[in-house]
Amino acid sequence: MKKDRLAITAAKLYYQSDYSQTDIAKELNLSRPSVSRLLHYAKTHGFVRIEIYDPIEDRGELSQKIAAKFNLKHVCIANSPIDDEEEIKNYIGKEAAEYLNKIIHDGDIIGVGWGTTMRSVSHYLKPKPLLGAQIVQLEGAITLSVCETYANEILNNFSKNYETIAQYLPLPVIFDSKKVKEMVYKDRHINRVLNLGNHANIALFSVGTTRDKALFFRLGYANTDEQAFLKKHSVGDICSRFIDENGNIACPEFNDRTVGIDLEYLHNKEYSILIAGGAAKVRSILAAIKGGYTNVLITDQFTAKRLLENT
Repeated sequence: MKKDRLAITAAKLYYQSDYSQTDIAKELNLSRPSVSRLLHYAKTHGFVRIEIYDPIEDRGELSQKIAAKFNLKHVCIANSPIDDEEEIKNYIGKEAAEYLNKIIHDGDIIGVGWGTTMRSVSHYLKPKPLLGAQIVQLEGAITLSVCETYANEILNNFSKNYETIAQYLPLPVIFDSKKVKEMVYKDRHINRVLNLGNHANIALFSVGTTRDKALFFRLGYANTDEQAFLKKHSVGDICSRFIDENGNIACPEFNDRTVGIDLEYLHNKEYSILIAGGAAKVRSILAAIKGGYTNVLITDQFTAKRLLENT
């Protein structure tokens, strides 16, 4: 019993008070080898439990769990220092840029969405000249709002970094009527860009929410009644196409007026890369996964844990 108490005292001085073994020997009037043996005794008898947190190892385990649970090709988890939506956006943007740099090749057709998360990705891209590759805009983006979709900036950054051609979609994301949209779709240039996006082998996009501050709503694309309907019947959007919690189109009439990639084309992409993080986006991410719209997820460790907890 006396040895136990002595070993615990030595362990507290060493592990909690940062005493050296020499200092402990002086404090307890022992030899240094005796202190070493006491510390070993404390560990082997369970008086000391050492836990090491390795964020890299932890993220790897989380990635494997999510990939297995949701049947995803790849899951990359950024290690954000804090659980803050804006901070997370920076870290997942960098993670996505690094992932893309590993998988892209000459001749790829890369479809990109717009928004603040995609803007973050575009800022972290690394120069990598590609031959015969194209960057294509996946959804309309023209707006009269003072808010910014960042679509042009995103495409410019992508085409500059990969030294390739950007194919723009110079249209609003939604028309007032299905008839007007169908007429515009007959334009040869517009039809070509849309088809290019539909058949791109790589697609990068995020998910939106139905919060009041959601970018789609701030851009003024939906009127008050439409916003109320979307908030009630959907959990968020992918490329401005709103989906319910099961990944189904939430409002067919609204969807019929929307300009951009049809979500069914995301099912068969070589890489359908969803980049999203933050507590507010958990439901949207889960809906995108349930709908089969993504086979690669790039998120952060806080969101990853929430995804596991919410299923």
